[in-house]
Amino acid sequence: MASSASPPSRRLAIIGGGLTGLTVAVRRLDAGDSVTIFERDARLGGQLWTELQAEFVIELGAEGFVARSEAVPKIAQRLGIADQLIEQELHTSYGFDGQSLRALAPGEAATFLGFQVPQEELGRGIKSFRLGMGQLADGLQHALAGRAALHAGTTVTGLQRTAQGWHLLHSGGRSAAFDQVVVATTAHAAARLLAEPFGAPLAALDQARTLSSVTVSLAFERRLVEHALDGTGFVVATQAMESGCRACTFVSSKFAGRAPASHALLRVFFRPDAAEAELPDADWKARAEAQLQRVLTLSGAPSHAWVSRWLNALPVFDGVHRERVSQAEISLRGSGVHLAGSAFHGSGIDAAVRSAEATASALDA
Repeated sequence: MASSASPPSRRLAIIGGGLTGLTVAVRRLDAGDSVTIFERDARLGGQLWTELQAEFVIELGAEGFVARSEAVPKIAQRLGIADQLIEQELHTSYGFDGQSLRALAPGEAATFLGFQVPQEELGRGIKSFRLGMGQLADGLQHALAGRAALHAGTTVTGLQRTAQGWHLLHSGGRSAAFDQVVVATTAHAAARLLAEPFGAPLAALDQARTLSSVTVSLAFERRLVEHALDGTGFVVATQAMESGCRACTFVSSKFAGRAPASHALLRVFFRPDAAEAELPDADWKARAEAQLQRVLTLSGAPSHAWVSRWLNALPVFDGVHRERVSQAEISLRGSGVHLAGSAFHGSGIDAAVRSAEATASALDA
């Protein structure tokens, strides 16, 4: 007669407390595993980072997730926050060619920016949460409270395998043994951790290409912005870009409840090199104002400004990187160490959640 007993609890270490790591943690806790999370920063959530100030909802990280996503609503349902999901209020986007703005056809914004977007996604836009994408991070942390061991502000520097399992070397010393380890970090961090125990295929991940991003959110009294802001924002044609400015979101028009009715909230996106990204906030604010003046015409200064930087945080997915990840995962097969997250399995919020779900399911095997 087959046994109906549950599988034994496993000792799972998760390196990285961003969206992927937190999602894996919730899934494996629900499956009965013992989970410990190691996060380099004091803050959890990674690129899910929302600041609430007065009546403003400010995204310092991801703005949303692709509307076609099934994975994000599913985890939101699991966390009890599915009723907080919201869609865009508008779908028209504008393009700036250096001289004027014009409304773009569905999907044309992606062409302006050089993105490859599947036909079925054209014009569908993105979704978010009522109080910003940080609601998803908060929901995950609430689900972990009192159930997972958390080591925030702890940098893992290496892994050691013994007869008892995997030990993590970190800024606080050496961990107890774990049966399984999920590495939900950047490709560069994974290479530094795993090159010694696994050799060249993991070391090769250090060659992954990444991009940096700086965004500036500016709040203006609505009367100071001449444009109707009757769309989701604008993208800048490659030949018309100045100071690395690629796009702007009309945040207060795109999503309801992001600013008081008296104000317009605009978010300007820049693609700097890593050194330039370190410029002072005042410099980035001035650049953003100059670009908005160029495109929208302003008759006054902003009342509030927020600057966020993501240095070497955006993975570039090409055939070379995908092959490196494939070879790395072949080398890890059967070791109890797993790669997870958008650095390895596709960029964006939806890809991060899908990677987390796939990794969590693989641990059942």
